[in-house]
Amino acid sequence: MWQRGLSVSMRPGDWERLIQSLAGHDAVVRRRKWAPPDRARTVLVPLIRVFAADMRPDGMLGVTADLRGPNVQGKLSHEQTYPGNRHRVRKIVEWWAWDPWLRMRAELRDGSVLELTVVDKIRYRRVHKTSQSGKHKTKTKTKTVQRVSVSRKLPEGAVTQCPATPPPRWVTVKVRGGAAPGGAGGRPPSDNTARGGRRTLIRASAKLMGAADERALPEQILHVTTELFRWTPPGGATRRTG
Repeated sequence: MWQRGLSVSMRPGDWERLIQSLAGHDAVVRRRKWAPPDRARTVLVPLIRVFAADMRPDGMLGVTADLRGPNVQGKLSHEQTYPGNRHRVRKIVEWWAWDPWLRMRAELRDGSVLELTVVDKIRYRRVHKTSQSGKHKTKTKTKTVQRVSVSRKLPEGAVTQCPATPPPRWVTVKVRGGAAPGGAGGRPPSDNTARGGRRTLIRASAKLMGAADERALPEQILHVTTELFRWTPPGGATRRTG
């Protein structure tokens, strides 16, 4: 974690020991430069705990986290310059960052496999202006959109059902493979086909506006993740009988 990233697969019990180590880090190591990245504690730890709680003890939880931030080589686009045209704007310089900073894969207790990806897409815009007195001013603004994609691959022959209500407008859900789910109301765009032996894949995606306080991010991610579980009967991804 001192390199501001990790890529590892472990059982839930092993993850809990790592989480406890992160929680007690500040009491042992005082130097700020050795502190774990903020996202390790505000986002990564809460998500690991929630995912691990729904796993069997021998299941594997894989996490790949790049917590270096968006302003590193390979994540930034080239700058583009546009001429100013109003309000004394002389020029606008714009560039983007594409930061796929989190991937998680969990083998759940019900036999399904959950995969999560979070990508930050950030627009930087530097505006050069002149004031009425002729002074030059430069102001940089950023706009962050977080793209969250979660998929749940059900066990072979698992039962699916449409929820009574459709997904929220800001969440897109697609169901692929297996038999088309029954029910009404909540059916999303899908390419369901009854191909023998094919495991059903339920995918949810959403765009989240970057919040000033990232402590709210785990709850937003889990809101998208919860949508996947409305498409199976209560009790999990039960298998077909008979």
